[in-house]
Amino acid sequence: MALVPVETARALLLRDVMPTPAEPVALADAGGRVLAEPIAANRTQPPFDASSMDGYAVRAADIAGAPVTLRMVGTAAAGHGFAGTVGPGEAVRIFTGAPMPAGTDTVLIQENARAGDGTVEALQSEPRGRFVRRAGLDFAAGEVLLQAGRRLDERALALAAAMNHAVLPVRRRPKVAILATGDELVAPGGTPAADQIVASNGAGLAALVHAAGGEAVDLGIARDDLAEIEARIETAADADVVALLGGASVGDHDFTREALQRRGFTLDFWKIAMRPGKPLMAGRAGNRIALGLPGNPVASLVCGRLFLVPLIDRLLGGAGAAPATLPALLGRDLEANDLREDYLRATLDRVGDTLVATPFAVQDSSMLAHLANADCLVVRAPFAAAAAAGEPCRIIRF
Repeated sequence: MALVPVETARALLLRDVMPTPAEPVALADAGGRVLAEPIAANRTQPPFDASSMDGYAVRAADIAGAPVTLRMVGTAAAGHGFAGTVGPGEAVRIFTGAPMPAGTDTVLIQENARAGDGTVEALQSEPRGRFVRRAGLDFAAGEVLLQAGRRLDERALALAAAMNHAVLPVRRRPKVAILATGDELVAPGGTPAADQIVASNGAGLAALVHAAGGEAVDLGIARDDLAEIEARIETAADADVVALLGGASVGDHDFTREALQRRGFTLDFWKIAMRPGKPLMAGRAGNRIALGLPGNPVASLVCGRLFLVPLIDRLLGGAGAAPATLPALLGRDLEANDLREDYLRATLDRVGDTLVATPFAVQDSSMLAHLANADCLVVRAPFAAAAAAGEPCRIIRF
């Protein structure tokens, strides 16, 4: 079977993927969620002309000949406006955020005034409109300010609150069921036998899913038994994505592909021209998507970043774009590449304005310590020629 190029595999994985349905979520719980619909302002902000400073609300014409003394007729504070109308030669003590009283058009800041007994002396003139926030300065009622697909960070949430939205329509978090397979695995914290290791892929992949905006569901560890793997897959019938870790190769104990096919999944691809990650497979059954990830932890997590994260983005209504690459210079010599696209774990340094990526000398796909200490992946095209330190390269930053 010919190896599928990385970009072809990603396109096959994402084809015809529809976003998850919208659901209403309280503003306080919407952090990190993705808007399903555009949001328009329910009010104008500010809803009235307001003072931007503490001082005195006046008529600019009255203080044009400063110094001049005005008669104080009241006070305006935030939430407590002045109800009357200010006439010629009059002023109102005003505080930041308070509505400008009728008849006034300017704020004389307190630093440029001297208060007396029932009077205030303007020590200098101010142009009309000075220190006044006009109604609608920020936005107007009905204006669409947040678009569908926007990830709701602290800035978007503050804006939604100012627009007077208590509930927001967001995409349901894609549910990703994660199943590790293999007789050799025990859960973290367990006691491995002499011929066993601790399962690590699931914890890393769950973190990746959460960071991408999905919901990770742990299906535990299945033994190398076709019936058990099938049964575990069936328990995830409500998941948008079933991610199976290990068992995707061609050994006598690799049952992932057969288990998926027996549960009604049609494979879109199997084996890709990528290192690490060659055994990656994907398929679908209706709206459910299966992703068979390699058992080696580095390969599993690199494939998760290149395939699962874009899939979650597409399920959230995004474009499902590949991870962005940046230019850098190599920090060490590299041999010519073979037919597989290579993703080398590397450290990253800055020399002046230039990023220098230095791949680790050993790139075995089981070495989590290197991955944890890496700053980026150096991406090498299939059949790339040998490259010397100092030559340009492309990187994906962590």
